[in-house]
Amino acid sequence: MRLMTFNLRFATPIDGPNEWEYRKELVVEIILAHGPHLLGTQEGTVPQLEYLAPHLPNYKPLIAHRQIDPTCQYPTIFYREDLFRVADSGEFWLSETPTMHRSKSWDSAFPRMVTYGLFQEKTRDLWFYFINTHLDHISALARLQGARMIREHFFPRQKPLILVGDFNEPPDSPVYREFLDGDGLVQDTWRALYPPGVEATSQHNFDGIPRGSRIDWILVSPPFKVKEALMVTDNQKGRYPSDHFPYAVEVEY
Repeated sequence: MRLMTFNLRFATPIDGPNEWEYRKELVVEIILAHGPHLLGTQEGTVPQLEYLAPHLPNYKPLIAHRQIDPTCQYPTIFYREDLFRVADSGEFWLSETPTMHRSKSWDSAFPRMVTYGLFQEKTRDLWFYFINTHLDHISALARLQGARMIREHFFPRQKPLILVGDFNEPPDSPVYREFLDGDGLVQDTWRALYPPGVEATSQHNFDGIPRGSRIDWILVSPPFKVKEALMVTDNQKGRYPSDHFPYAVEVEY
C-alpha cells in the first residue's frame, strides 16, 4: 500500500512565479506519477482542493463530514475509492474547544485541525485509521498540546493507524517523542529504513535546495511494515510543485 503526505503550500500571490496557478498541474502530475493509495495534503485552500478533486481520477476527497469554510486551510485526505471502504470519518480542531469551528488555543498562530478516516482495503479484513494533520508553525506549546490530543484520541482505540502530516518539528523533538516514546505504538517510517545519522529534509524555497529539517512525517503502527520511503524531489526543469517535498512510503501488512 502506497502512502503520501504532501504540504501543497497555500495559494497566495506573494509567491509570484511559484503561485498555485503556475504549479497546480505539476502537483497533479507528481501525485499521479507516484500513485499513492492514500494521500494526506496540508495547507489546501478550498479552491486548491476543488481543483485537485476532478483532476485526480479514481481519488475521492474525504470531506463529507466537513463544514466548508473558504477562509480555512485544510488538511485533507484523498483515497482511491476503487480500493477502499470507509466506515467512519471526521475532524476536530486542535484546541481546548475542539468542536468549535476555527478555534485555537495555546498561542497557536492559526486554527489547526486533524482529519481522519477508518479505512479497509476491499480485498482485506483489516480496518485502520488514516489520520492527517498540520501542527502550528509558531507555538511550540500548541504543537505539543495538539500532538497530545491526537495521541489521546486515537492511540487507545486499539486499531492500527497511519498518522501523516506536517508536524513543524524535527525528529527527536517534543512532538516526535510524544508520539514515539512510551508505549511505542507507532514508528517513524523514515527511521524504520534509515539509521538516525541518515536524515532527510522536507522543505526548500521552491528551488529544490533542502533547508531546515524533516518536519513532514508518516508514522505507522503494527501490522504495517515499511518497504520503501523517499522524499519526492520530482520537478519540471527546476520548477517544483511546492516548497515542501512530498514524502512517499510503501508499506505491507
